[in-house]
Amino acid sequence: MSTKLFIGSLPWSINDQSLESTFEKYGTVISAKVIMDRATGRSKGFGFVEMENQNDANDAIKSLNNSEIDGRSIVVNEAKPRV
Repeated sequence: MSTKLFIGSLPWSINDQSLESTFEKYGTVISAKVIMDRATGRSKGFGFVEMENQNDANDAIKSLNNSEIDGRSIVVNEAKPRV
């Protein structure tokens, strides 16, 4: 079963492809999406990555939470379900 991760404090320069390549080192990535502002077309500074299984997601969280991408310390944790 896949696991969705929330990634916060992303640098403005990151895109879907670079987010995916960052996480694919830890397992199979089903999807990677940086959330964009509709009005400006600029990143909102957060995104979501869906990993193929829980073990890969846990490895990514342990390795990437509080790590640095382009000078910014990112936050990685399991996404909460939409209400």
